[in-house]
Amino acid sequence: MNPHICCVIPPHILRRLAERPEHRERALRTLAVTERLRGRREVFAQFIAGLSAGQKRRTIYDDQGQTNLPGVLVRGEGDPPAGDITVNEAYDFSGSTYDFYLNAYNRNSVDNHGLRLDSTVHYDQQFDNAFWDGRQMVYGDGDRIVFDRFTKCIDVVGHELTHGVTQFTAQLNYQGQSGALNESMSDVFGSLVKQMAAGQTADKADWLIGAGLFMPQINGVALRSMKAPGTAYDDPQIGSDPQPADMAHYVDTTDDNGGVHINSGIPNRAFYLTATQIRGNAWEEAGRIWYVALTTRLQPNADFQAAADTTFTVAGELFGPGSPQQQAVQDGWNGVGISVNPTFARTMAIPPKAVRKLGVA
Repeated sequence: MNPHICCVIPPHILRRLAERPEHRERALRTLAVTERLRGRREVFAQFIAGLSAGQKRRTIYDDQGQTNLPGVLVRGEGDPPAGDITVNEAYDFSGSTYDFYLNAYNRNSVDNHGLRLDSTVHYDQQFDNAFWDGRQMVYGDGDRIVFDRFTKCIDVVGHELTHGVTQFTAQLNYQGQSGALNESMSDVFGSLVKQMAAGQTADKADWLIGAGLFMPQINGVALRSMKAPGTAYDDPQIGSDPQPADMAHYVDTTDDNGGVHINSGIPNRAFYLTATQIRGNAWEEAGRIWYVALTTRLQPNADFQAAADTTFTVAGELFGPGSPQQQAVQDGWNGVGISVNPTFARTMAIPPKAVRKLGVA
């Protein structure tokens, strides 16, 4: 299991904030905490299977401005709402994510075995991030200057918990294109969690990740735009959105584990194009294709080409060769400058009966 903590705020934003005296201390502390936590996922992955059992179970802890996880238990499954909005948001949105995976793909929690969904709120002081550490969700309160509280956005919760799904399935290496796919999968399903909760079809969704997370004085609509990567924000304090929308603008960098939060814009847009061409509820067909690819096909070192070929293959298996769904997948990847490989598609074919056994047919 790769040892990287998966955070929703990309390091390039934090580094930009660290250049400004008024934000330097907070930004550097957030970056330092992230570095200190590296390796926790690898350790927890060895023991987490023993925590899995049963149905939806949520436990919310309060770290009270400390960094001692998990903190003080403040709400368990079935308990009444607390007098703290962050506790209730963490509880409600982790429940929405559980319900999404169960109802859309018959998946029982992130590990498919009923893993308890633990969350810690009020982590550290003015902590500008949220992350999945391999065992639980952790949320900072934000500095309330640049960022609002990190429990605020249901898609941020869905994004981070999907890192848990990836951890238990494809285990996509958190480096380069496989790392960008890791981030993209979390954006895809985080957006779909939000869409299902809101009852939105693909054409009605905003396709934004973290809309409302920036404070009003920041010139930005969200952390990322799946519809138009590179347009989510442009502000002197945090810089401009560096995400490319296609392979012609792919960013070759050693920062951010090879640009995992940057180049994820390319597969994000491929999914957006696919889902809006198929139409309807994006989690039903486009999402199902991506889910099967993530949970049963993609290998840890998969690159964008492998993702394109695999989703094209899965679309043919689920909906038929040459189906509108398969054509939409091909058009989606073509739209970002990646052509599917039909030869790969033929060699990857599996019998329809095997697809039905996945529990999503």
